[in-house]
Amino acid sequence: MRRIIAVLTLFLGLIAVAWAADRRVDLELVLLADASRSIDDVEIRLQRQGYAAAITHPQVLKAITGGYRQRIAVTYVEWGDETSQEVVVPWQIVDGPASAAKFAAKLMARPRLAHGPNAIGNAIVAAHALIEANDIAGDRRVIDFSGDSAWSWGGVPIEQARAMAIADDIVINGLAILCRDCSGRPVSYDLEAAYAELIIGGPGAFVVTADGDDRFAEAVRRKLVLEIAGGQPGPARTVVNADIARQTIR
Repeated sequence: MRRIIAVLTLFLGLIAVAWAADRRVDLELVLLADASRSIDDVEIRLQRQGYAAAITHPQVLKAITGGYRQRIAVTYVEWGDETSQEVVVPWQIVDGPASAAKFAAKLMARPRLAHGPNAIGNAIVAAHALIEANDIAGDRRVIDFSGDSAWSWGGVPIEQARAMAIADDIVINGLAILCRDCSGRPVSYDLEAAYAELIIGGPGAFVVTADGDDRFAEAVRRKLVLEIAGGQPGPARTVVNADIARQTIR
């Protein structure tokens, strides 16, 4: 009996080790997409199509499989007001074309979930909580924040939310949406500079600009490659546009 118990203990230990190894990834990535009232349904679909096309693109898949563990964990969240941070696609490990296609299909299948005025701090806090609460162990942890405004109407202050995330070794990158062909240019101020000053943070954090329908998917793809590849940490806050990102990853 003691021998049987010892064998079972060893077997269960090996299973636990294998399970733990299976939950290790190069990157935990929250895709935190704007679904506030300034984003119309056309732009919601534009964003989702952009991320679905990006996650399945050969260049992004090459970045994923080129990592040490050759896998990342991704979740897609839409944010709006203080109580509206909705998980569209739960955490999923992406390690190749099949899992990427599965993620993209889930993303495109669900209806719009979030509404209301901007509560950016709450969105960052929700993304932070999703990273801390999962059972995945990533070598790096990133919040990929997208939106068409840097203004927050209430809830947790952006500065506080950002500081808490950075303190837990989470990098916040930004995707500034400048959609002139949808509902018009979103703001009169320099959105990229505002993101750099108020929202992004952590080693190597950056902002990428999506300045039209035809360039959105490209900007998302190049942003994902930069995030997945990691690269050398740069200044804490670096503003880049899609053209600079293109040059960086060539």
